[in-house]
Amino acid sequence: MTSFARTQLPRCAIVLGALMLVGAPAPTAAQDDIPRTPTGRPDFNGIWQALGNAHYNIEPHAAAAGLAMQDGPVVPVPATEIVHMGTLASVRPHYGVVDGGAIPYTAEALARRNDNRENWLDRDPEIKCYLPGVPRANYMPFPFQIFQSESHFFIAYEYASAVRNVYLEDPGPPQVDSWMGQSVGHWEGDTFVVVSNGFNDQTWFDRAGNHHSWQMTVTERWMLLDRDHIWYEATIEDPQTFTRPWTISMPLYRDIDPDARLGQFKCVEYVEELMYGHLRRNPIRPID
Repeated sequence: MTSFARTQLPRCAIVLGALMLVGAPAPTAAQDDIPRTPTGRPDFNGIWQALGNAHYNIEPHAAAAGLAMQDGPVVPVPATEIVHMGTLASVRPHYGVVDGGAIPYTAEALARRNDNRENWLDRDPEIKCYLPGVPRANYMPFPFQIFQSESHFFIAYEYASAVRNVYLEDPGPPQVDSWMGQSVGHWEGDTFVVVSNGFNDQTWFDRAGNHHSWQMTVTERWMLLDRDHIWYEATIEDPQTFTRPWTISMPLYRDIDPDARLGQFKCVEYVEELMYGHLRRNPIRPID
């Protein structure tokens, strides 16, 4: 090993580890380089997408052979249901998007998160094409489009054709709990702040079993850094699941392709066999 590797690489590892645990400071906006509406508000219109691998696990994580594992002759191996997918079923590494590194679960909620991981194939709502919820919808590996005017703020997601109508005037408490909740937005200077609640307890934050209860409130902060980048933050409060509020943060990127548009990914029909195939008179796959 070279002297550089012996002296500098450990220092680099320490610095990277510190950034993962305490979080790097949020970028600041270049106020003269952001698009604005006729009334001077930041203009978020466009198609956006998160990069990276936080959709596997919002906490820092290493690469792994799969999300579902089973005992092997020596070490655990991918579960039978995914083993033939090879590297396509593996987990990509990521430095995490949780400020502070770890989600502050209560002891009971942490045990449930671990149980979710053990039963990922049966429980992850993404597998069954259920609506993704907030904030998960914003960092799945699918684009979304913002439609903004002076009187409306609407987000359409490619995944499962999910949508959010962000009210600019508070309509009062949500009438029912739902997958995507109720969102109410307001401006704090050039930052668009969205408070969402009225969720059911069925959505996850990622594929790693991170979960919440129906008491969750999500406060999002959307800030244009320049024409093609949004700095996104979401603070989660849920006293039934977490010991304190906690925040995720990440950049979002504009799709600058002039032909960019949302595709249709109405995935409900793609999971009919998974969910209802056993009801066929002659099932095409064995029934456990």
